[in-house]
Amino acid sequence: MAIASAMDRDQVADAYARWAPIYDLVFGPVFRRGRRAAVRAAEAVGGRVLEVGVGTGLSLSDYGPGTRIVGIDISEPMLDKARKRVDAMHLTNVEALEVMDAENLSVPDASFDVVVAQYVVTAIPNPERALDEFARVVRPGGEIILTTRIGADVGMRGMIEKWLMPLTSRMGFRTEFSWSRYERWAEGSKTVQLLERRALPPLGHFWLLRYVRLAGPIAERP
Repeated sequence: MAIASAMDRDQVADAYARWAPIYDLVFGPVFRRGRRAAVRAAEAVGGRVLEVGVGTGLSLSDYGPGTRIVGIDISEPMLDKARKRVDAMHLTNVEALEVMDAENLSVPDASFDVVVAQYVVTAIPNPERALDEFARVVRPGGEIILTTRIGADVGMRGMIEKWLMPLTSRMGFRTEFSWSRYERWAEGSKTVQLLERRALPPLGHFWLLRYVRLAGPIAERP
């Protein structure tokens, strides 16, 4: 797939290592409402949460003390900041913060009640593979909660997003990622069902998506 080949794991890790010193300043206020919306949705399910792309841990203090959290990220410098935040805020409900590839999660099947991925799907080289992993590790009846930028399928905005891809991929994320990709993934998975699709600020380019994990095996992709 052409878009997937525009990014690779090391490229993304390097990009977010560069973002780490200023990430909170640049992205903290912009994505605050989306982060809190995702956490509220996760708290409604409760239990054990896997936060994929936990970054510097901006959302960790928003979870209630009864929610157990495992955070993973591709960037060690980002996780260093998250660990300092956990220590400073005495967040004892955070079980672990580990470097891990979202496309190859080293956790057992059905081991979490919720998977949360905030503003991360469009930063993964092979997003559908990661989404399949999210479905694998969440229990039947549990939820996958995404906050994500959704690009345009057609029109001038779509053209601009494609034009920007060579630049934004070097920065660690895609501008081009349409809703149709999520639809195709869910249809191909056959084990998830969309529960909610809600627009988030800023500018209506970002969305909260909630999927429930249905019973049955995960369909393998070629």
